[in-house]
Order: sequence, then structure tokens, then C-alpha cells
Amino acid sequence: MKAMDFPNVSSALGIIHPICLVKGRNAVVWDESGRRYIDFVGGIGVLNLGHGHPAIVEAIKAQVDKLLHSAFNALPHRGYVSVAERLDQFVPVSYQLGCMLTNSGAEATENALKVARGVTGRQGVIAFDDAFHGRTLAALNLNGKVKPYKVGLGALPGPVYHLPFPSQDSSITAEQALAALERVFEVEIAPSEVACIFVEPIQGEGGFRLLCPEFAKALRSICNQHGIILVCDEIQSGFGRTGQRFGFTHLGIEPDLMLLGKSIASGLPLAALVGRKELMDALPIGALGGTYSGNAVACAAALAVMDVMHDDALNAWGRAQEEAIISAYQRWKSSDRFPMLGAITGVGSMRGIVFEDTVSATGAEHLSNLLTAGRNAGVLLMPSGRKRNVLRLLPPLTTEPEIMAEGLEYIELGLETLRA
Repeated sequence: MKAMDFPNVSSALGIIHPICLVKGRNAVVWDESGRRYIDFVGGIGVLNLGHGHPAIVEAIKAQVDKLLHSAFNALPHRGYVSVAERLDQFVPVSYQLGCMLTNSGAEATENALKVARGVTGRQGVIAFDDAFHGRTLAALNLNGKVKPYKVGLGALPGPVYHLPFPSQDSSITAEQALAALERVFEVEIAPSEVACIFVEPIQGEGGFRLLCPEFAKALRSICNQHGIILVCDEIQSGFGRTGQRFGFTHLGIEPDLMLLGKSIASGLPLAALVGRKELMDALPIGALGGTYSGNAVACAAALAVMDVMHDDALNAWGRAQEEAIISAYQRWKSSDRFPMLGAITGVGSMRGIVFEDTVSATGAEHLSNLLTAGRNAGVLLMPSGRKRNVLRLLPPLTTEPEIMAEGLEYIELGLETLRA
């Protein structure tokens, strides 16, 4: 389905599933025709607490009756302040956190670039192959993939240099990535001219791949040595997606700045740039802000999200979902019926499944066919990866066990329609 099927919507918007949703309850949604589906897309990682979580809905309704919005730069409101205070407690770092709220993850990316350049006085940026950091102009250049994001746009804000992403889920080792970084420093740009390095602890669009912890620790040391700001993009991996609050805790490091978004407000438009307070306070007064940033209703939702996402709940949800996904995958993989199934990627409950080429089709074609077959069976799925051959599973963390099993059963029914 293309947006051109909706005459007044730009045809440049790509659409995965040709349905229109009208209702959602936790992991179950209904379209305009009344058909029911299991939602394993979750707003592309926005709905870690599901559709219509009662605590979130209650907080939103209560806030609507009090104050819809105030532009924080002109007239502060307590919701914005409270979210900043709660994030200081919720993000597990050893330093005091400074915070600015934004409307989207891409906007957080743009402001991180602004802070890094302003603090260091440098312009160079390093990012990674297969990365995704947003669709705004400067964010595009960080993305580690040309199509469809950069095609025909010419020179983008930079300079940006890309490294291979080392992971247990790829063929790239820590040694290879460190050698590539050394080459960048020797051939492309001196480390003294690099403002920041952007990295996803677990790549989202790139195929749910966990950054090599050994490399992450080495990268942290290199940034310390050269005064480079380390930025972790937690937009998709954060707020419980992996069974822990944030992805960087799997790596044994602390970033200097973090990009937060997606599930921060359970579907309302809110994101954040947070990090070391001395960095977040370094720009002149007025350099950061935005008219809608930190909307009062979205802030109320975010506070409720952080109330619900305590560690015991996240750990329990993450373990249950990881076990269900891995058990189903191992059953499918051990069968000779599905030769297109490759490796399982990711960590915790943030999992992807690689689809390999076979005689009859490429991995991307197999996955495309599965999206259709799965939808026909009753489950909504999402692709990822440079070749769009990695199934990324994003069911709400709160998905009931019987609904999780039903969704996985529908995936199996879809797999059975694929030709080897």
C-alpha cells in the first residue's frame, strides 16, 4: 500500500500494511472493517506498554482537564519540570542529568548535534553503517543507508564519517571496527576535529543488532582520550524494549548524551535529549527550545510511563517475551520446512529474525511475502535491515501470554505459505 491510495497524503510516504486502524487494546487492534489483528509493530517501538494502557489513559484524561499546553520557553509548566526530574532518576547513569524535551527523536538528534558542536567547537561526526537517527536533513547524513533516505538530496550537513557496526549479529568484529576508526582518524579527519560519535546500543532499522560490548568500552575510552562526545541513540532500544530500562546498560558504559523517544510517552509525541548537565547547560540561553516541545499532556503520559516501568515489571515482561520468541524461533528453525530462516538477532525481548535467500526467492522477498501472509492470518509485522530481510518483533511488553502465543502461531501460519 502506498500513501497515494489516500489522495491527499503525499505519495512519498511508504506504508507497510494496507489497512486503517480504528481501535487498539494492549496488543490487539481492529481495522475499519472490524477485523482483529495481533499488533507486533507497536507503532514501530512506540507502544511498549501497549494500546490504551489504563494508567496512561487516566493520566492523559486528568491532564486534559487542567492544561493542554504551554510553550515552556515562554511560560513554564510543572509537567515539563517533573519529566526532567524523573528522567534524572530513571536513566541509570552516575552523573546528574540535564534535559530538554522535544517532539520527536529526529529533533533530539538535531539538538544533540547542536550541543556537541557548540560544546567542542568541532564539526566532525562519526556514525555507523546501517544506523538510523531520523529523517530531518542533518539526521539523514548520520543514517548508514542511502535508499530511500538520501536519494537525490545532494550534499547533506556534515562532515559525517561512517564505521562498520561490530556485533555478534554481524560479521564485523570489534577489531575490524576499531581498525576502521583508526583509518578514519589517519585518513579522513583528525580526532581533534571530531565533535561526537553517534551509536545505537542495539540497532533498530539496521536489524536489531547488539553493539559489541568490547567495542563499546574501547569507544568510550577513545572518546575520553580525545574529548569526543559519545551519543547513544536509545530512541528504539530505550524504555524497556530489551527488558532493561535502556540498551546501553547491556554494554557496561555510560554515554555523554542520550536520545530518547518512541515509548517515552506511550504514543503521544514526545522525545528528549538528556546527558551530562555540564554539556546540556553549555549553550547560550535561548539556544535550545521549541514551541510544542514538552507538551503538557504528553508530559503527563511520560510520568505515568515511568511509574509503570519499574525494574521488576520490565525484567518479568522481558524474560517472558524473550522466552516465547526464542522458543518459537527454535521450533521453526529446527524444522526443515523453513529453509529461509536465518539467525535470530538482538538481546532480551528486542529480537529480529534474518531471512536468507533460497532457490525461489531472496530473503527480502520471503519477508515481504510473510508480511502479507501474516496479516492475512491475523498478525501485523515489520521489516528492517539494509536489505529489508530482517523481521523485527515489537509486540508490547505487556502482551498477555495467550495473545503472544496467538501472534507467534499466526507467524508460523504465514511461514507455511512461503516457497523454499
